[in-house]
Amino acid sequence: MIAPADAFSPSYARARVKFLEAAASAGMAISSHNHPLPGRDGEVLAMDVALDGDPSAERLLIVSSACHGVEGYCGSGVQVFAAHDAEWREHARAAGVAVLYIHALNPHGFSWVRRVTHENVDLNRNFQDFSQPLPANEAYAELHELLLPKQWPPGPDNVAAIGAHIQTHGLTRFQAAVSQGQHAFADGLFYGGVDATWSNRTLRDVLRRHCRQARHLAWIDLHTGLGESGLGERICACRDDAVALERARAWWGGGGQTPVTSIYDGSSTSALLTGLMWSAAYEECPQAQYTGIAMEYGTVPIEEVIDALRGDHWLHLHPEAPEALRAAIKARVLAAFYVDTDEWKARVVVQARQVLFQAVSGLASSSSS
Repeated sequence: MIAPADAFSPSYARARVKFLEAAASAGMAISSHNHPLPGRDGEVLAMDVALDGDPSAERLLIVSSACHGVEGYCGSGVQVFAAHDAEWREHARAAGVAVLYIHALNPHGFSWVRRVTHENVDLNRNFQDFSQPLPANEAYAELHELLLPKQWPPGPDNVAAIGAHIQTHGLTRFQAAVSQGQHAFADGLFYGGVDATWSNRTLRDVLRRHCRQARHLAWIDLHTGLGESGLGERICACRDDAVALERARAWWGGGGQTPVTSIYDGSSTSALLTGLMWSAAYEECPQAQYTGIAMEYGTVPIEEVIDALRGDHWLHLHPEAPEALRAAIKARVLAAFYVDTDEWKARVVVQARQVLFQAVSGLASSSSS
């Protein structure tokens, strides 16, 4: 086992090296899916996959990071720590549970310190049936021009207009309007796209290759940016299904000590979203009983998170921005999704270990029928 702080990295390039070295040292089977574009520092980008355990195991746990690129600074640290954690690995093996680590679902966003993919798409709004009409978000349409003003930082008129909207409609409705997902503004926030992204297609390939033998499939997807700083909220990542929610709460709820929330009943800090990534588990692995959570670690207040994202999208539209402004915007984005202190990292790891052990216990208790 390593110290929690030593599992985290100051860049995607370093995080990838740490993950691959840890997985190789643990004897895991590794495969890499290279991204078509280079990283910020010219490095190769990839969705790396490491399997710890029997490839024919009927009980499989997925642990994934960087669905929202920059959030990989946290998620990768959890994966690296787990790969070094002999007690955790033995616990999973003894229970007959194989663990599939998917490192950097969105490596481009991770490297470039963006939440979105190279297509400017929010990967966790991109899992739609694109042969059908896409969901509309009229509330976002009303806000789009305000969210992306012509200048950054925004002028006083823009700040006042955003403030007035929140004052009138409330912060919760503002968050929902902005973050629900939208498919009408390709340059906008939380854009779900009009086609499957590279990450979407690659992830589906990974699921088909590694998960179709499983009878019981669990998924812990690691996120940051919502809630109290350092607190990991367990958000049920399943369909609106009372049985699946009850199973997730039985596995991860800790008898009420670590509650599992839901976007469907209003108990989560997350708004009701569309195009969510976990839907691929149902579509690509229909033979498995699926149970999942998003582990959402808090960082800074939601208003700051949204403003940081606004700045990043503005910068994407204004590549001519001076270097000092660019650096300030990128630093703000990183701070919105990653708290670079040993205390925060230690809290993240402690809670991650708990949900990992809980997942194995849940899978082990599942009927083999």
